[in-house]
Amino acid sequence: MTITLPRKKKRAEAPSGRTLVSPSQLRTRGGKTLYVIVFVCTFVAFTIAFLFPLYWAVTGAMKTPAELARTPATLVPQQWHPESFAEAWSQMNLGKYLLNTVVVAGGAWLVQLAVDVPAAFALSKLRPKFGNVVLGLMLVTLMLPAAALLVPTYVTVTDLPLLHLNLINSPTAIWLPAAANAFNIYLLKRFFDQIPDELIEAARLDGAGPVRTLWRIILPISRPILAVVSILTIVAAWKDFIWPLLVFPDTGKQTLSVMLQRVAIDLPLNLLVAGMVLASIPMIALFLVFQRQIFAGLTAGSIKG
Repeated sequence: MTITLPRKKKRAEAPSGRTLVSPSQLRTRGGKTLYVIVFVCTFVAFTIAFLFPLYWAVTGAMKTPAELARTPATLVPQQWHPESFAEAWSQMNLGKYLLNTVVVAGGAWLVQLAVDVPAAFALSKLRPKFGNVVLGLMLVTLMLPAAALLVPTYVTVTDLPLLHLNLINSPTAIWLPAAANAFNIYLLKRFFDQIPDELIEAARLDGAGPVRTLWRIILPISRPILAVVSILTIVAAWKDFIWPLLVFPDTGKQTLSVMLQRVAIDLPLNLLVAGMVLASIPMIALFLVFQRQIFAGLTAGSIKG
Protein backbone atom coordinates (compact mmCIF):
# COMPACT_ATOMS: atom_id res chain seq x y z
CA MET A 1 0.00 0.00 0.00
CA THR A 2 1.42 3.31 -1.00
CA ILE A 3 0.59 6.54 0.61
CA THR A 4 0.46 9.58 -1.62
CA LEU A 5 1.31 12.76 0.13
CA PRO A 6 -0.50 15.88 -0.97
CA ARG A 7 1.58 18.04 -3.18
CA LYS A 8 2.54 21.42 -1.93
CA LYS A 9 1.28 24.28 -3.95
CA LYS A 10 3.98 26.20 -5.71
CA ARG A 11 4.43 29.65 -4.41
CA ALA A 12 3.90 32.39 -6.85
CA GLU A 13 7.17 33.75 -8.05
CA ALA A 14 7.90 37.16 -6.68
CA PRO A 15 8.30 39.92 -9.21
CA SER A 16 11.87 40.64 -10.19
CA GLY A 17 11.67 44.22 -9.02
CA ARG A 18 9.42 46.68 -7.25
CA THR A 19 7.11 48.78 -9.35
CA LEU A 20 4.71 51.59 -8.58
CA VAL A 21 1.78 49.51 -9.78
CA SER A 22 1.83 45.75 -9.15
CA PRO A 23 1.06 43.30 -12.00
CA SER A 24 -2.18 42.26 -10.32
CA GLN A 25 -3.34 45.86 -10.17
CA LEU A 26 -2.44 46.36 -13.84
CA ARG A 27 -5.02 43.72 -14.75
CA THR A 28 -7.78 45.86 -13.30
CA ARG A 29 -9.33 48.87 -15.00
CA GLY A 30 -8.32 51.16 -12.14
CA GLY A 31 -4.74 49.92 -12.22
CA LYS A 32 -4.44 50.53 -15.95
CA THR A 33 -5.88 54.00 -15.53
CA LEU A 34 -3.44 54.80 -12.73
CA TYR A 35 -0.53 53.51 -14.81
CA VAL A 36 -1.51 55.65 -17.81
CA ILE A 37 -1.92 58.75 -15.64
CA VAL A 38 1.46 58.29 -13.95
CA PHE A 39 3.19 57.57 -17.24
CA VAL A 40 1.69 60.57 -19.04
CA CYS A 41 2.40 62.96 -16.15
CA THR A 42 6.01 61.76 -15.90
CA PHE A 43 6.53 61.99 -19.64
CA VAL A 44 5.08 65.49 -19.85
CA ALA A 45 7.08 66.71 -16.84
CA PHE A 46 10.40 65.46 -18.22
CA THR A 47 9.61 66.75 -21.70
CA ILE A 48 8.89 70.22 -20.35
CA ALA A 49 12.00 70.18 -18.17
CA PHE A 50 14.26 69.35 -21.12
CA LEU A 51 12.57 71.29 -23.93
CA PHE A 52 11.57 74.48 -22.13
CA PRO A 53 15.14 75.89 -21.92
CA LEU A 54 15.50 75.29 -25.66
CA TYR A 55 12.15 76.96 -26.33
CA TRP A 56 13.11 79.90 -24.11
CA ALA A 57 16.39 80.42 -25.98
CA VAL A 58 14.83 80.19 -29.45
CA THR A 59 11.95 82.52 -28.64
CA GLY A 60 14.25 84.87 -26.74
CA ALA A 61 16.37 85.29 -29.84
CA MET A 62 13.29 86.37 -31.78
CA LYS A 63 12.32 89.08 -29.27
CA THR A 64 13.51 92.67 -29.31
CA PRO A 65 16.29 93.56 -26.83
CA ALA A 66 13.83 95.64 -24.77
CA GLU A 67 11.31 92.80 -24.55
CA LEU A 68 14.01 90.27 -23.73
CA ALA A 69 15.16 92.39 -20.77
CA ARG A 70 11.62 93.07 -19.54
CA THR A 71 10.51 91.96 -16.08
CA PRO A 72 8.36 89.91 -15.77
CA ALA A 73 9.41 88.07 -18.90
CA THR A 74 6.98 87.31 -21.69
CA LEU A 75 6.45 83.65 -22.51
CA VAL A 76 5.60 84.33 -26.16
CA PRO A 77 7.23 87.16 -28.16
CA GLN A 78 4.91 90.08 -28.81
CA GLN A 79 6.57 90.58 -32.18
CA TRP A 80 8.47 87.79 -33.92
CA HIS A 81 11.87 88.66 -35.39
CA PRO A 82 13.32 85.49 -37.00
CA GLU A 83 15.79 87.68 -38.89
CA SER A 84 17.81 87.85 -35.66
CA PHE A 85 19.47 84.55 -36.55
CA ALA A 86 20.65 85.84 -39.93
CA GLU A 87 21.91 89.06 -38.34
CA ALA A 88 23.76 87.13 -35.64
CA TRP A 89 25.36 84.86 -38.26
CA SER A 90 26.63 87.79 -40.31
CA GLN A 91 27.60 90.22 -37.54
CA MET A 92 29.50 87.64 -35.48
CA ASN A 93 30.96 85.86 -38.52
CA LEU A 94 29.75 82.58 -37.05
CA GLY A 95 30.76 80.55 -40.09
CA LYS A 96 34.45 81.23 -39.48
CA TYR A 97 34.33 80.46 -35.75
CA LEU A 98 32.16 77.42 -36.37
CA LEU A 99 34.86 76.06 -38.66
CA ASN A 100 37.51 76.78 -36.01
CA THR A 101 35.47 74.85 -33.43
CA VAL A 102 34.89 71.92 -35.79
CA VAL A 103 38.64 71.66 -36.42
CA VAL A 104 39.43 71.78 -32.69
CA ALA A 105 36.71 69.29 -31.68
CA GLY A 106 37.32 66.95 -34.61
CA GLY A 107 41.06 66.86 -34.03
CA ALA A 108 40.60 66.26 -30.30
CA TRP A 109 38.23 63.39 -31.10
CA LEU A 110 40.63 61.70 -33.53
CA VAL A 111 43.65 62.13 -31.26
CA GLN A 112 41.83 60.79 -28.22
CA LEU A 113 40.60 57.71 -30.07
CA ALA A 114 44.09 57.10 -31.47
CA VAL A 115 45.56 57.17 -27.94
CA ASP A 116 42.80 55.95 -25.63
CA VAL A 117 41.62 52.89 -27.60
CA PRO A 118 45.06 51.22 -27.87
CA ALA A 119 45.82 52.12 -24.24
CA ALA A 120 42.58 50.56 -23.01
CA PHE A 121 43.12 47.48 -25.21
CA ALA A 122 46.64 47.01 -23.86
CA LEU A 123 45.51 47.34 -20.23
CA SER A 124 42.55 45.00 -20.75
CA LYS A 125 43.82 42.23 -23.04
CA LEU A 126 47.61 42.46 -23.29
CA ARG A 127 47.93 42.88 -19.51
CA PRO A 128 51.39 44.46 -19.29
CA LYS A 129 53.44 44.33 -16.12
CA PHE A 130 52.32 46.94 -13.58
CA GLY A 131 49.28 47.62 -15.76
CA ASN A 132 47.01 48.02 -12.73
CA VAL A 133 49.47 50.49 -11.23
CA VAL A 134 49.45 52.53 -14.43
CA LEU A 135 45.65 52.50 -14.52
CA GLY A 136 45.49 53.55 -10.88
CA LEU A 137 47.85 56.47 -11.48
CA MET A 138 45.76 57.54 -14.44
CA LEU A 139 42.58 57.47 -12.37
CA VAL A 140 44.26 59.54 -9.67
CA THR A 141 44.54 62.39 -12.17
CA LEU A 142 40.73 62.58 -12.23
CA MET A 143 40.84 63.77 -8.61
CA LEU A 144 42.99 66.78 -9.46
CA PRO A 145 41.07 70.02 -10.06
CA ALA A 146 41.29 71.22 -13.64
CA ALA A 147 42.46 74.67 -12.51
CA ALA A 148 45.55 73.13 -10.89
CA LEU A 149 46.67 71.76 -14.26
CA LEU A 150 46.32 74.99 -16.25
CA VAL A 151 49.72 76.51 -15.41
CA PRO A 152 51.90 73.39 -15.94
CA THR A 153 50.02 72.51 -19.13
CA TYR A 154 50.35 76.06 -20.45
CA VAL A 155 54.10 76.06 -19.74
CA THR A 156 54.36 72.74 -21.58
CA VAL A 157 52.58 73.89 -24.74
CA THR A 158 54.59 77.13 -24.89
CA ASP A 159 57.82 75.12 -24.95
CA LEU A 160 57.15 71.54 -25.98
CA PRO A 161 59.74 69.23 -24.38
CA LEU A 162 62.46 67.86 -26.68
CA LEU A 163 61.05 69.61 -29.76
CA HIS A 164 61.03 73.10 -28.19
CA LEU A 165 57.97 74.16 -30.17
CA ASN A 166 55.50 76.88 -29.23
CA LEU A 167 51.97 75.58 -29.82
CA ILE A 168 50.13 78.79 -28.95
CA ASN A 169 47.51 79.71 -31.59
CA SER A 170 47.66 76.15 -32.90
CA PRO A 171 44.92 73.49 -32.52
CA THR A 172 47.59 71.03 -31.38
CA ALA A 173 47.71 72.97 -28.11
CA ILE A 174 44.26 71.51 -27.42
CA TRP A 175 44.70 68.14 -29.11
CA LEU A 176 47.83 67.01 -27.30
CA PRO A 177 46.77 67.75 -23.67
CA ALA A 178 43.42 66.05 -24.34
CA ALA A 179 44.98 62.94 -25.91
CA ALA A 180 45.25 60.72 -22.83
CA ASN A 181 41.87 60.96 -21.09
CA ALA A 182 41.81 58.75 -18.01
CA PHE A 183 38.03 58.58 -17.81
CA ASN A 184 37.64 57.49 -21.43
CA ILE A 185 40.41 54.91 -21.05
CA TYR A 186 38.63 53.51 -18.01
CA LEU A 187 35.31 53.29 -19.88
CA LEU A 188 36.92 51.55 -22.83
CA LYS A 189 38.83 49.14 -20.60
CA ARG A 190 35.70 48.16 -18.72
CA PHE A 191 33.99 47.38 -22.03
CA PHE A 192 36.97 45.47 -23.40
CA ASP A 193 37.06 43.37 -20.21
CA GLN A 194 33.64 41.96 -21.18
CA ILE A 195 34.94 40.65 -24.52
CA PRO A 196 35.71 36.91 -24.20
CA ASP A 197 39.39 36.04 -24.24
CA GLU A 198 38.56 33.16 -26.57
CA LEU A 199 38.15 35.65 -29.42
CA ILE A 200 41.63 37.00 -28.80
CA GLU A 201 43.10 33.50 -28.60
CA ALA A 202 41.37 32.46 -31.83
CA ALA A 203 42.76 35.49 -33.62
CA ARG A 204 46.21 34.77 -32.25
CA LEU A 205 46.04 31.19 -33.52
CA ASP A 206 45.11 32.53 -36.97
CA GLY A 207 48.31 34.59 -36.96
CA ALA A 208 46.80 37.97 -36.10
CA GLY A 209 48.97 40.32 -34.07
CA PRO A 210 47.72 42.78 -31.44
CA VAL A 211 47.18 45.59 -33.97
CA ARG A 212 45.23 43.41 -36.39
CA THR A 213 43.20 41.92 -33.53
CA LEU A 214 42.30 45.38 -32.32
CA TRP A 215 41.35 46.57 -35.81
CA ARG A 216 39.50 43.50 -37.10
CA ILE A 217 37.88 42.07 -33.94
CA ILE A 218 37.75 44.53 -31.06
CA LEU A 219 36.71 47.72 -32.85
CA PRO A 220 33.75 46.27 -34.84
CA ILE A 221 32.07 44.95 -31.68
CA SER A 222 32.93 48.08 -29.67
CA ARG A 223 30.92 50.57 -31.69
CA PRO A 224 28.48 51.40 -28.85
CA ILE A 225 31.18 52.37 -26.36
CA LEU A 226 33.13 54.16 -29.10
CA ALA A 227 30.02 56.25 -29.79
CA VAL A 228 29.75 57.19 -26.12
CA VAL A 229 33.42 58.14 -25.88
CA SER A 230 33.18 60.10 -29.11
CA ILE A 231 30.19 62.12 -27.89
CA LEU A 232 31.88 62.87 -24.55
CA THR A 233 35.05 63.96 -26.31
CA ILE A 234 33.40 66.16 -28.93
CA VAL A 235 31.03 67.84 -26.45
CA ALA A 236 33.88 68.54 -24.00
CA ALA A 237 36.01 70.12 -26.73
CA TRP A 238 33.04 72.02 -28.19
CA LYS A 239 32.01 73.74 -24.97
CA ASP A 240 35.45 74.21 -23.39
CA PHE A 241 36.18 77.85 -22.59
CA ILE A 242 39.15 78.42 -20.24
CA TRP A 243 41.78 76.44 -22.14
CA PRO A 244 40.91 77.76 -25.66
CA LEU A 245 40.90 81.26 -24.17
CA LEU A 246 44.49 80.78 -23.00
CA VAL A 247 45.96 79.11 -26.08
CA PHE A 248 44.17 81.24 -28.71
CA PRO A 249 45.13 84.90 -28.07
CA ASP A 250 44.58 85.50 -31.80
CA THR A 251 40.89 86.37 -32.07
CA GLY A 252 40.68 84.98 -35.60
CA LYS A 253 41.51 81.46 -34.38
CA GLN A 254 39.23 81.34 -31.35
CA THR A 255 36.38 78.89 -30.87
CA LEU A 256 32.68 79.68 -30.59
CA SER A 257 32.58 79.64 -26.79
CA VAL A 258 35.44 82.14 -26.52
CA MET A 259 34.13 84.38 -29.28
CA LEU A 260 30.62 84.58 -27.80
CA GLN A 261 32.03 85.67 -24.47
CA ARG A 262 34.28 88.24 -26.12
CA VAL A 263 31.51 89.94 -28.12
CA ALA A 264 28.85 89.69 -25.40
CA ILE A 265 29.40 93.29 -24.25
CA ASP A 266 29.03 94.89 -27.67
CA LEU A 267 26.09 92.93 -29.14
CA PRO A 268 22.36 93.36 -28.48
CA LEU A 269 21.06 90.70 -26.13
CA ASN A 270 18.76 89.06 -28.67
CA LEU A 271 21.59 88.63 -31.20
CA LEU A 272 23.80 87.12 -28.51
CA VAL A 273 21.09 84.60 -27.65
CA ALA A 274 20.62 83.85 -31.35
CA GLY A 275 24.33 83.18 -31.68
CA MET A 276 24.22 80.80 -28.73
CA VAL A 277 21.31 78.92 -30.28
CA LEU A 278 23.13 78.58 -33.60
CA ALA A 279 26.27 77.42 -31.79
CA SER A 280 24.34 74.66 -30.01
CA ILE A 281 22.62 73.26 -33.12
CA PRO A 282 25.54 71.01 -34.23
CA MET A 283 25.68 69.25 -30.85
CA ILE A 284 21.91 68.75 -30.75
CA ALA A 285 21.95 67.34 -34.28
CA LEU A 286 24.88 65.06 -33.40
CA PHE A 287 22.98 63.65 -30.44
CA LEU A 288 19.78 63.11 -32.44
CA VAL A 289 21.64 61.28 -35.21
CA PHE A 290 23.64 58.98 -32.93
CA GLN A 291 21.23 58.62 -30.00
CA ARG A 292 20.68 54.89 -30.62
CA GLN A 293 24.41 54.19 -30.51
CA ILE A 294 24.80 56.36 -27.40
CA PHE A 295 22.07 54.57 -25.47
CA ALA A 296 23.40 51.20 -26.62
CA GLY A 297 26.84 52.13 -25.30
CA LEU A 298 25.49 53.34 -21.98
CA THR A 299 23.57 50.12 -21.41
CA ALA A 300 26.24 47.76 -22.76
CA GLY A 301 27.33 45.63 -19.84
CA SER A 302 28.06 42.28 -21.45
CA ILE A 303 28.51 40.55 -24.76
CA LYS A 304 26.50 37.48 -25.62
CA GLY A 305 28.41 34.46 -26.75
